[in-house]
Amino acid sequence: MSAVFKFSYISSLYLTFCLLLVLALSAKNYDATLCHDDERQALLQFKSGLVDETDRLASWVGETSDCCKWAGITCDNITGHVHKIHLPGICAYPSDYNTIKEYNEAARQMLRGDISQSILYLKQLEHLDLSCNDFRGIQIPRFMGSLGNLRYLNLSHSSFGGTIPPQLGNLTELEVLCLGSFYDAYEFTSIINMQWLSSMRSLRHLDMSGVNLTEASDWFQVINTLPSLAQLHLSRSGLPDIHPNVASLNLTFLSSLDLSGNYFYNSFMPRWIFSITSLVSLDLSGCNLRGPPKSLGNLCNLRHIDMGGNSFQNISLTSLLRGFLDCKSPSLESLHLESSQLSCSLPNQLEQLVNLVHLDLGENGISGPIPESIGNLSFLRSLYLDGNLISGPIPESIGNLSFLRSLYLDGNLISGPIPESIGNLSFLRSLYLDENLISGPIPYSVGGLSSLESFDVSYNHLTGTLPESLGQLSKLKYLDLSHNLLTGVVTDVHFSKLIGLKTLDGSGNNLTLRPHHANWVPSFQLENLYISSWDLGPQFPLWLLTQRYLSRLDLRNTKISSTMPESFWRSFPNLELLDMSQNQIQGRLFEIPATLYEVDLSSNLFSGKLPKLFNSSMLNVLDLSNNSFTGSLFHLLCSWGGNVIEALNLANNHLSGAIPDCWVKWQSLRFLNLENNNLSGVIPTTMGYLSSLVSLNMCKNKLSGRLPASLMWLKELQILEFASNELVGSIPTWIGTELLDLRILNLRSNSFDGTISHELCYLTAIQILDFAHNNLSGNIPRCFNNFTVLSKKETTEINPDSMIFHFGYTEITNSASLVMKGQEYTYSTILRLVMFLDLSGVIPKNIGDMKSLESFDVSSNHLSGELPMSLSGLTFLSSFNVSFNNLTGRIPTSTQLQSFNESSFFGNKLCGVPLTQICGEIEHHKDQQEGDTSHGVDFGLIISILLGFFVGFWSIVIPLNVGTIWISLSKLRYMLGC
Repeated sequence: MSAVFKFSYISSLYLTFCLLLVLALSAKNYDATLCHDDERQALLQFKSGLVDETDRLASWVGETSDCCKWAGITCDNITGHVHKIHLPGICAYPSDYNTIKEYNEAARQMLRGDISQSILYLKQLEHLDLSCNDFRGIQIPRFMGSLGNLRYLNLSHSSFGGTIPPQLGNLTELEVLCLGSFYDAYEFTSIINMQWLSSMRSLRHLDMSGVNLTEASDWFQVINTLPSLAQLHLSRSGLPDIHPNVASLNLTFLSSLDLSGNYFYNSFMPRWIFSITSLVSLDLSGCNLRGPPKSLGNLCNLRHIDMGGNSFQNISLTSLLRGFLDCKSPSLESLHLESSQLSCSLPNQLEQLVNLVHLDLGENGISGPIPESIGNLSFLRSLYLDGNLISGPIPESIGNLSFLRSLYLDGNLISGPIPESIGNLSFLRSLYLDENLISGPIPYSVGGLSSLESFDVSYNHLTGTLPESLGQLSKLKYLDLSHNLLTGVVTDVHFSKLIGLKTLDGSGNNLTLRPHHANWVPSFQLENLYISSWDLGPQFPLWLLTQRYLSRLDLRNTKISSTMPESFWRSFPNLELLDMSQNQIQGRLFEIPATLYEVDLSSNLFSGKLPKLFNSSMLNVLDLSNNSFTGSLFHLLCSWGGNVIEALNLANNHLSGAIPDCWVKWQSLRFLNLENNNLSGVIPTTMGYLSSLVSLNMCKNKLSGRLPASLMWLKELQILEFASNELVGSIPTWIGTELLDLRILNLRSNSFDGTISHELCYLTAIQILDFAHNNLSGNIPRCFNNFTVLSKKETTEINPDSMIFHFGYTEITNSASLVMKGQEYTYSTILRLVMFLDLSGVIPKNIGDMKSLESFDVSSNHLSGELPMSLSGLTFLSSFNVSFNNLTGRIPTSTQLQSFNESSFFGNKLCGVPLTQICGEIEHHKDQQEGDTSHGVDFGLIISILLGFFVGFWSIVIPLNVGTIWISLSKLRYMLGC
């Protein structure tokens, strides 16, 4: 028995030795070479067709090397056949990188070129991934349909183009097919007929996101023939129909469905979706679907729902989520219903969704308070309720959401204080409470938000001082406290640990910055700093010169009254935007660095010559108005070879000499204001090259000569002001025939002569027309009632932004100065409402055609003749004054005119009610045949026409002394009126 056991033991050892020998020989053979020669040659030929800028395929060399060890290649361990080519590039957008240079470097990693047919020699190839490369619009090769052993094919986001070949339908073993795109510049793949997909019975994952399927009317029927399908992604594909009335599908294994970004015109939520009980993820966002899906059914397995960007009007969240609320253990983790026109309140039942991690209900019409029960969603990481009508306070229970990373409550009607419990959210990274009605102080507990990166409480009613605990937020990058009622002193303690801060916006508060140390060097390096209306002065804050990465700097109205440091420009090599207006900064300004796009140094005490611009300058907006610059314009205008400035404001300085004739270089200019200087000479003809000009203001100078005919080329012009100069000649007829968009025309106080031509009546959009104090004669054109805005024949509402123009960060609000009853008033933010006509002579017979006239004041002039009978038709008059003229005859009878006080008619030779003077027998004359004119010789009639709610405006405007107040809605103001 022992001998048998001994033999058996020796036999076992022998067999084990043989097995180890075989394995050793196999390992030795593997180490030597697994790769087949023909497959190596196929791969080398495949490489030769590609462009590989960064040598990703550097290992693909040699006639004898083992191709199984090449980058991206995997072989079968036993047979040595290549079964996997895995060469994806980098899938990213430019926005994913800090600089364009970084993105371009990443883009170089992408393969491009042609796909060689040599891969057909890889008979055992199961996996081919060329995604996220750049094949620049070439078609997917038809021969790929011959790779019959493929299980995995991914060509997504690789800039293929043309029609996807139906030969891919021969890949009957395929389990994963990804052909999606991002609509790249070189990629727009499409499918007309999807029938070839029906042969892929093993397909589990199908992604055609971004492929043009607008002609694929059979998509729904074909998808229903793929019984193994688990994931279907057809987002942004232009699907023609979602088949809302189909009750069910055969896709019993489908776990993920993405049809987002397909615009189904006014289609209802499809019924068949609720029959797929295996769904775990559902994305129907941006599909323009209409409700009601009265509930989402009993889809208790669903973890992720995104149905934002649809129309679920008159549907409550309670009814929408009833299916989940009825589940014994709801699995829902992510719910996105943003921009879905919901107009309900937040139900307490939300607390039943105990596994909820992400909740986005932003940009709806949700009203009412945030329920205290929100604090029971203990796993919540992101909460978006922004852009709703939510009111009431932020509940204290918000502090229970200890895992919260993102909290967006901005753009609501939330009131009350910020709760102290907010400081419990130690994982919070983003906190947006801006544009609400939140009051009280910022709680000291915010210092506990140790992970906070973005904090925005702008446009609220916050009061008190800044808590010093803000200085503990070491990860903070973005801080916006702007436009509140904050007061008190800010010191370096408030910024002590803000080492990562990049943007600080505290503008519009009454704060005073006083560092404890005069040589304070902040721990941060800011890129954007907006602290307008803070008290930084009177000396220039030297700590600012340490911020070498600043790109945008707004120090408007900060009480600085010293000179600008000599090293100022050198300290900010990356500066693009600068606003230091409304200070009292002194000294000279020698140059504007080429990096700047927008500069506002208006309302300071700068003196000397205008600064120099570099030929490489990218300056878009330059405002040096309201300073004490002297000398010629030549240095600024003619020594520069650029062509990008759109707005130039040099008003209210002491500039002198002729206007240079070098405007050919300034063809991008849209706004030009040179008013209130000492400029003389004629208007250059080259100003006609300013083809983009919208507003031109040269009032209050000493310009002479005639208006050059080249100005008729300024077809975009809306505002033309030359008042208070020494211009002569007749008012050109081309103003009426060529400058058809004019809304303000002010030629007051010049030496124009001749008559007013009837061509001016083509200016149908005119709001303000002032020719007073010239040497004009003749008759007033009868056709002035063609002014459709003045006469309100144009019934469309005037756009609130019609006198505001935008240049990136900058807004320009136009203004105009108008003389009324001997007083000059300046209008800016309400300029769109002002209608003004300054003419003279007799009151035109057809004044009654201006049906919307509400205020009529021509007092203290030299008007003669009778009051026209048509005045009786002005039924909207609320203010009327013709006193102290030379008017005669009977006051026309109407309900309106007789209701005014008799003082409105004093100082004339008028009779009739409301005057006590009774009219004698009056000879009734027929109205003269006026043709196109009414008689008149003196230009002093003022008609102020104020639309709509402008009724009674005088009681507001005059006390405000609008002639001296410059009102603006913008970061950078322009005073473009005389």
